[in-house]
Amino acid sequence: MILSRLILKNFLYLITDRNISGLTHTRIARQAIAAGVGTLQLREKNLSKKEIYQEALSIRAVSLKYKTKFIVNDYIDIALAVDADGVHLGQEDMPVEYARKIMGRQKIIGVSTHSKMQAVRAQEAGADYIGFGPVFDTLTKDAGCPKGLKALKEIKRHIGLPIVAIGGITWENINETMNSGADACAVASGILLGNIKTNVQKYVNAVKLK
Repeated sequence: MILSRLILKNFLYLITDRNISGLTHTRIARQAIAAGVGTLQLREKNLSKKEIYQEALSIRAVSLKYKTKFIVNDYIDIALAVDADGVHLGQEDMPVEYARKIMGRQKIIGVSTHSKMQAVRAQEAGADYIGFGPVFDTLTKDAGCPKGLKALKEIKRHIGLPIVAIGGITWENINETMNSGADACAVASGILLGNIKTNVQKYVNAVKLK
């Protein structure tokens, strides 16, 4: 499956955020990828598409140098324009079936899900992985009530796709999250607040899979 190449370098899937870090997406990418993040998603809601494209182009060059997977949030056209590894879609974005027609079979398509029904639907539609959460309380975005590890375990029982857990994942709870069924963990503030290199290492050192 495509995502097995996406997540197995390590368990960390970083979502960029300028407001948290105070850095540009490109500067975040350079520091985080050099520190060992295995997958990086460019998420930006406020810049113009031209500005996002320029950031994506710069990040792509860095990701290729380190052989890190690069995912673009929402913007299929930008993902294709910079030859990113894939795109991540929300529940309000283009349906997976139509995105696949545009992206082709070789590109990764991930989908944010918040329930078993949404996860099953994403799998049936042909997604390569699902994001599931929020697992814990998070201040990064308004994502609703935390689902908890019990819900993550239940999703794992019904979904054959790799699962990227998201929402309030810290280096203190990442090991339990991984051992509850996550194949990777998406993190923003836990890495972007403070020293990125140090924070990445904390997460990597914390994971001890059963």
